Amino acid sequence: MTQATLFSPSGYTHIEIAGVDEAGRGCLAGPVVAGACILPEEYDLPGMTDSKQLSAKKREMLYDMIREQAVTWAIGVAWAPEIDQINILEATYQAMGRAVRGLKTAPKFLQIDGNKTIPPYALKVDIAQEYVIKGDGKIPAISAASIMAKTFRDRLMVKLAKRYPGYGISQHMGYGTKAHMDAIKKLGPCPQHRLTFGGVKSEVKEQKQGSLF
Repeated sequence: MTQATLFSPSGYTHIEIAGVDEAGRGCLAGPVVAGACILPEEYDLPGMTDSKQLSAKKREMLYDMIREQAVTWAIGVAWAPEIDQINILEATYQAMGRAVRGLKTAPKFLQIDGNKTIPPYALKVDIAQEYVIKGDGKIPAISAASIMAKTFRDRLMVKLAKRYPGYGISQHMGYGTKAHMDAIKKLGPCPQHRLTFGGVKSEVKEQKQGSLF
């Protein structure tokens, strides 16, 4: 068992603090997904760190273990049309707020990965918070949230790949790889593409121009 270690502000116990992180912010397709997690005082989650540093197999294993051991966890999602409507930063805030509000045990303090906290209008509840740069590699609760968000999103993208074949979504998970960009040029964007993003936006513009002739 591992004793929970936190870069913790005074006045809060570890079970009052939720870690929050997101996955998919830089993708061209699919939703941005946020995870929120409160860990118990002791847990057995070997090798847990920033989800980007883990193999898919390791993330899958830890995902199920975190679900079993966490005090509470939740996922928040903002889909492509919402991202296009309010921009990716605002959509990320909304996804994070939804994840926090989904926790069965309400936290008293939030630790957010990155360099920004969640605006009150997105959080919709009064909770003290701080951002932690590279927190997904420092703070176990943020690491857990990172793994939950990334794994949940990857599983979702595999399902979407079956609904929208031809883009290779299950391989690149919506990121702007060459194969993905080539597929967009060939097939045009699907309903899961973020139409305001570079690489997708240019293809939409070209299609609209082409329709005039």
